[in-house]
Amino acid sequence: MLEAHGLSDPGPVRKTNEDNFISDSGLQLFVVADGMGGHSAGEVASSLAVETILGFIRRTQEDAEFSWPYGIEPGLSFSGNRLRTAVHLANRRVFRAAERYDEYTGMGTTVVGALISGSRMAVANAGDSRLYLFTGGRLAQLTRDDTWAATILAAQGGANPAAPPESMRRVLTNVLGAREQADVRLSEHDLTRGDMILLCSDGLHSVVEDSAIEQAIVEAATPAEIAPRLIQLALARGARDNITAVVARYDGA
Repeated sequence: MLEAHGLSDPGPVRKTNEDNFISDSGLQLFVVADGMGGHSAGEVASSLAVETILGFIRRTQEDAEFSWPYGIEPGLSFSGNRLRTAVHLANRRVFRAAERYDEYTGMGTTVVGALISGSRMAVANAGDSRLYLFTGGRLAQLTRDDTWAATILAAQGGANPAAPPESMRRVLTNVLGAREQADVRLSEHDLTRGDMILLCSDGLHSVVEDSAIEQAIVEAATPAEIAPRLIQLALARGARDNITAVVARYDGA
């Protein structure tokens, strides 16, 4: 029902790759996390986040006896609540590691995740890693960036804000691990046969505009072709950050 492919590249500048991802067609779980922090802390933060999310989703798939330490959100489906709890657990793990070890002080990670059940997709995000849905021949961004510029724009009802200093535009206003309680945005969406789902870090979307992403999806036939094409497109356009793309095609009824 799902064909998927994930790929990550450290880019031409950084010695380490602080991005981590999950592409698990069996669990129908897809995640991208982009870590930040001094030394190797960013890599640690994103690794802890994806490990925790994968562990909880796998456990709740195999074992009917598990706890809901963050309660239940009545407006979400069962899968939506699984993803919500998994991300909150990831936040707690990253936050506690940052508190415990001096070298990890201030570390954090963005996260964007999708969990699919039938034709319904639950989406969670914090930070500026994005999820796009390609459906009906058009690309739509389903997540909202937690950045200084995006926050001001939303507060002004979509009107163009006064131009901020370039150094402030991409400053993150929300990540996992920064606070004991995470601010996680959740939504659910219906899928139709042939839909493509793209999860990516800002190493991709900061240098490749949405129209070029859309064109790459149109021109490539499969997730295994789309993901590397997007990575190469970002590198060709001067990406200096780590770049991650996870692409899944929904082939359900």
